[in-house]
Amino acid sequence: MAPERRPEAGTIAGVLANVRRVPRRVRRQSRDVIETAVAQLFDAAVRHPQHTAPSGEYRIDDLARLAGTTTRNIRVYRDRGLLPPPLRVGRIALFNDTHLTRLRLITSMLDRGYNIAHVKEMLGAWEEGKNLGDVLGLETAIAGSWTTERPQTMPRAQAERLIDDRAAFERLVALGLIRLDDGQATVTRPKLIEAFNEIRGYGIGIDRLIGLYEETLPHIDAISDILVRAGAEHVVDQIKPGEPLSADTEIAELITMLVRFRTQAVASVTATLASSIESTIESMVGRLLSDYLEDAEQSRS
Repeated sequence: MAPERRPEAGTIAGVLANVRRVPRRVRRQSRDVIETAVAQLFDAAVRHPQHTAPSGEYRIDDLARLAGTTTRNIRVYRDRGLLPPPLRVGRIALFNDTHLTRLRLITSMLDRGYNIAHVKEMLGAWEEGKNLGDVLGLETAIAGSWTTERPQTMPRAQAERLIDDRAAFERLVALGLIRLDDGQATVTRPKLIEAFNEIRGYGIGIDRLIGLYEETLPHIDAISDILVRAGAEHVVDQIKPGEPLSADTEIAELITMLVRFRTQAVASVTATLASSIESTIESMVGRLLSDYLEDAEQSRS
């Protein structure tokens, strides 16, 4: 009899198998076990997605959906030489997993601020075997990341210099944006602090910026609650409380759905917010310009 094959480490099946090995008493009494397992499951779902389209064969609409982009972008990337041509079956263009991985990488690099010419050059170097992984983090670029920001730990004195305002520093600690522990400080939202410092360069005080954060946070949490409840309702429909859990493959698909739900929710909210802010700024600038022209006209008369 052949030995039982263990699930591959780092996959959803592997994480579930490890959780089952933990004694039930420990699982029930230790929140850390569950929290660690949840983090591992989401990470595995990002790195080993369950494809809903036939594995290895996608039409352009399926490819765009799985990669989180548009069919128009795919055609542009093909025209610019970033994607190899698909397999043609009559009038149908069929893409494969190589196209999907490459497309996720292209999208990630463009999101990081590279232009198409840079992306093409770097992809060419990557294909030639040059070690771009150490420089660009290509594995993370392909797989994505469940956490949008990684906390940064540093000596407290360094964190205080980063903020350069004692009262503001204490407010950030009270808000949980900075955690203190035995002479060390952990900045939980480094990108937010970086944005604060950049905007301060235009003369807006950090107290005002922290106040804006406090003012907008409840609205952001409300949007998050609406979106997450929509995803949760779908999960509850699939996993009934008190009933046996579904097969591992179904659990994997659900977790993958939640990961993709998160990605698309962030993209949708970001695009909507950007459009709203752009419209509001245009309106404000229009009013300022009108007032300026009116004042200039009155000055001449």
